[in-house]
Amino acid sequence: MSHGISVIFTGLPMVAAILLLILTAVLSYFLGCLNGAVVVSKYILQDDVREHGSGNAGLTNFYRTFGGKLTLLVLAVDMVKMLLAVFFSYVIFSVVLPEVPVFVKYWSGLFCALGHMFPLMFQFRGGKGILSGGALALTLDWRIALSAWLIFIVIVALTKLVSLGSCCTGAIFPITTLLVYRTPSVLIVSLIISGLILWQHRSNLMRLSKGKESKFSFQRKQVKT
Repeated sequence: MSHGISVIFTGLPMVAAILLLILTAVLSYFLGCLNGAVVVSKYILQDDVREHGSGNAGLTNFYRTFGGKLTLLVLAVDMVKMLLAVFFSYVIFSVVLPEVPVFVKYWSGLFCALGHMFPLMFQFRGGKGILSGGALALTLDWRIALSAWLIFIVIVALTKLVSLGSCCTGAIFPITTLLVYRTPSVLIVSLIISGLILWQHRSNLMRLSKGKESKFSFQRKQVKT
């Protein structure tokens, strides 16, 4: 069974295939723009997480800044929006294709991640995408999900460095994708997602290389992440 984009273009007229790809990309992007840390801080706490700590609109900076149970709401928003993006895209293609290739999940995941990182309605200042990426992994093969979550949890547990766990998880994503699917178009999208995650963590990588990266603690404090 083919998992790549070729299934879409062989099963549909070219114009229809392109339009559906655009539709799912736009839908996924705007779902991704619902950045949990920004939405909760701005509209519930009447504050903006990006004005505190590292300035990042992510779960770690939100917890370090605000703490509390609302951190769980941020987590839920960032994971559920990815699950919805993949679900809606899959449903859209299932109407016109007897078998929907896994490429659709990667495609919608990519644009949801772009929305999370560069949200149009929040001045393109979003998060780093690791939590949404973890949610995407859950929709894929169990081996990809297991490796992603296990690597992240183990590294963070051993080092207390969330950024190190995030970067390692992002870097391993294309490798596990290649091992499971061996499909060029799927691999290309996974490489783009991985590259975006690493790019968003570039400042963390610089601090890690200098041994200056802050370790995670359950104590709330405003520090760089």
